[in-house]
Amino acid sequence: MGGIFGLCLHDECATDLFFGTDYHSHLGTRRGGMAVFDGKNYNRAIHNIENSPFRTKFEDDLAEMKGYIGIGCISDSNPQPVIIDSRVGIFAAVTVGRINNKQDIVRRLISDGNSYFTEMSGGGINDTELVAALISRKDNVPDGIRYAQEQIDGSMTMLISADGGIYAARDRFGRTPLAIGKKDGDKGGYCVSLESSAYINLGYKTCYTLGPGEVVFLTPDKMETVVKPSQQMKMCSFLWLYYGFPTSDYEGVNVEEMRYRCGQSMAEQDIREGTAVDVDCVAGIPDSGTPHAIGYANRSRIPFGRPLIKYTPTWPRSFMPRDQSVRNLIARMKLIPVDSLIRGKKLLLMDDSIVRGTQLRGIMDELLSYGAKELHGRVACPPILYDCKYLNFTRTAKENETISRQTILELEGTSSLTEDQVCKYSEFGSKAYRNMVELIRRKLNLSTLEYHSLNGMLDSIGIDKCNLCTYCWTGKAD
Repeated sequence: MGGIFGLCLHDECATDLFFGTDYHSHLGTRRGGMAVFDGKNYNRAIHNIENSPFRTKFEDDLAEMKGYIGIGCISDSNPQPVIIDSRVGIFAAVTVGRINNKQDIVRRLISDGNSYFTEMSGGGINDTELVAALISRKDNVPDGIRYAQEQIDGSMTMLISADGGIYAARDRFGRTPLAIGKKDGDKGGYCVSLESSAYINLGYKTCYTLGPGEVVFLTPDKMETVVKPSQQMKMCSFLWLYYGFPTSDYEGVNVEEMRYRCGQSMAEQDIREGTAVDVDCVAGIPDSGTPHAIGYANRSRIPFGRPLIKYTPTWPRSFMPRDQSVRNLIARMKLIPVDSLIRGKKLLLMDDSIVRGTQLRGIMDELLSYGAKELHGRVACPPILYDCKYLNFTRTAKENETISRQTILELEGTSSLTEDQVCKYSEFGSKAYRNMVELIRRKLNLSTLEYHSLNGMLDSIGIDKCNLCTYCWTGKAD
């Protein structure tokens, strides 16, 4: 994944850029970058942030960054921003998204006269450089942005610093958000951010949210729509469930409040389906499982507790490292148990989702070793059956690595799956679905396990279901 932030001010922008970008650190832990334009030149800094927080890597760069226009990013893949000298002039770019047809685009551009692309040290072409090359094929930046998004199979939201301002472009189907904030006063201006929470403490107030495919041009004095939004939106549901920061709003829906509703809906589902259990407390798998658990506890009137406390100062989100063994280690080391809340207790634990299940199984084993009497699992979303092909939200090396697919393979007694085989397990409450959930329960060492229904989860978000992407659960893009 990743996060992007940009701003145009009547004053020096580096400090606001520094903090606004840093407020996206929950979305990636591999690289960070900032670029500031002083009216003549760009000053850029890119650092690896895998072993150190964003702030510690960029504090020394602030003194050198002078200018009133800036863009920044937290990236889990490509080094950004890129700065390009092209037929549309010199511009800087940051992006967030995924390009599924990258090799096809590269071959086409090279055959059409693009001399070369820089290969990154880890192999592959930088997505943002590829986007910049597509933009440069047109005579102006807005046309270039529209062309680039039309050529990309996947998703691409971007900020382009050019023409004395910033072009903010939301993905064609609005899979990721972009919000614009305004700061009043002589030194004020506009900012644009993936997370609306990133500019609250900087003195900006939300004044606009981009629609799907919309391109807005910002200067310190104004904002102007240069490409109108489309009517078709497929916003990623996982932003509310897991990735999004609790204080952010997407499409008018606050993340924290949605998670409360989601937990409440899960409790109501347990009551309705006859799967409610007698437990001593409801707890969340920190951090994003916690608000779901609060909602469940409020509705079920079972006390909320925190038998596992996350040591937040130094541990990143455990999905970030690419090595599974490192992910498992982080998942174990960052959670510290409270013995008196675990030993001899019956616990209901809520998690936002289960991908491979290896971390969750480790946590359950630890809780049992601490003396837990019973462990009951509740999951805020349905079983994940498909890898995200738009934003890498459910990243696995192979699609069949998810615990849901691994379980289906076992139940079907085969080494590969047809679409029909997967489909029958996605129907909530069906015999095949129950068999899959039961086997997952045993794998995770749980007393009971229930997943949230798709309709219950979508109702918790509260916007038109047609505007939400559910590909991870249904395999359907529309």
